[in-house]
Amino acid sequence: MGSEQDRTTYYQEGSLTLPGTVMLGTGVMIGAGIFALTGQMAQMTGVLFPLAFLAAAVIVAFSAYSYIKISNAWPSAGGIGMYLHKAYGNRLPTAFNALLMYFSMVIAQSFLARTFGSYTMQLFGGDESGRMVPVLGVSLILVAFLINLLGNRMIQGVASFIGILKIGGILIFGLVGVWIADSISVDFSTPGEAGTAGNFLGATALGILAFKGFTTITNSGSEVKDPHRNVGRAIVISIAACVVIYTLVGFAVASNLSLSEIIKTRDYSLAAAARPALGEYGVWFTVAIAMMATAGGILASIFAVSRMLAMLTEMKLVPHSHFGMPGTIQKHTLVYTVVLGLVLTAFFDLSRIAALGIVFYLVMDIAIHWGVLRYLREDVKANAWVPVTAIVLDMLALGGFVWVKLNTDPFVIGVAVATMVVIAIAEQVFLTRFARTREPEHEGTHAHHRQ
Repeated sequence: MGSEQDRTTYYQEGSLTLPGTVMLGTGVMIGAGIFALTGQMAQMTGVLFPLAFLAAAVIVAFSAYSYIKISNAWPSAGGIGMYLHKAYGNRLPTAFNALLMYFSMVIAQSFLARTFGSYTMQLFGGDESGRMVPVLGVSLILVAFLINLLGNRMIQGVASFIGILKIGGILIFGLVGVWIADSISVDFSTPGEAGTAGNFLGATALGILAFKGFTTITNSGSEVKDPHRNVGRAIVISIAACVVIYTLVGFAVASNLSLSEIIKTRDYSLAAAARPALGEYGVWFTVAIAMMATAGGILASIFAVSRMLAMLTEMKLVPHSHFGMPGTIQKHTLVYTVVLGLVLTAFFDLSRIAALGIVFYLVMDIAIHWGVLRYLREDVKANAWVPVTAIVLDMLALGGFVWVKLNTDPFVIGVAVATMVVIAIAEQVFLTRFARTREPEHEGTHAHHRQ
């Protein structure tokens, strides 16, 4: 009996409003995207990086179609895990791709945490020792963990408050930066050595990382008011808002810094762009906005990813041990998520964290679209050409990114491949061992089990 209680989940239906859900989504998207990726994308594709953000938005728009269709049909707090289970059943593709999504979201938390540290240290002249950035990042994750323990309403309230301040502040930065710049015309005709097709696709893949936070919304499915309508609405609103914000800020940065300056300050390029445009007061303002954005992003990400892992545990697709901890399964998965995020924040730099995150996410995203195309298209009433287009675009972006990294940092691609192999083998062993003891009702609950 005790083992069954360990797998009990409790969700608060109707506890998240449409505005609150949008703030959770944009909290992850804006926090991860604009503050640290701008410089990395510029390093890959030169001055074409604002266009790479727009290209990423196009790809994400096609990708969002599959998520909206499934969430409208089956809203669930399991989000991505449930979507994969609907398509592939109790099999390795479900567990493998769901864990890729889980790890990509934990990686996003670490990315946000180190971005928080990088920007905060600009108030003190930088972090030459390299020690304070991870310390500040770890501290932020611990604070977000404590807030997550207080419940949905507290999370929604804090995320909404931070989200309003953050979006308003970033819009002010973008508008003022463009207004006072000497020129907002970016010379796209001379992108430099980095401006090859492969590099542009690689930068576009990084841009997708800036938008993928919309999947946070799907993991809140059954806790959203009127989820059959509002989950899809929240996704569309969040992506549209981020397209406007990213485009505006991208042109503001490109108008106030040279390409070499953007690359040099890639971990805190918005703060660097604020200095020539607005002086030291502008730097302080930008750092404050970055601190709020990354804090809100971590808060929302921890909330969503711990629920997805709880659902996978409930579905008996991943192993679980409470390690003597009291409380519900959500509390346990919350602890696991935070501990893993702390380790990544302490030992990985921003560029490698981002690389791992985008490889895992794009592989999982392709699996979602294939599941819709092959198994769920009639049930969710999807047009086949949209997921087909999404798969092609994902493969182009992933191919470009892997090509760039193989030439610049092959180690991180090796880590990504090795991790995926380990996940696949471990999950196959787990699923095989538990196949005979799996509860019979799981075999009849979902209609789309595949041979």
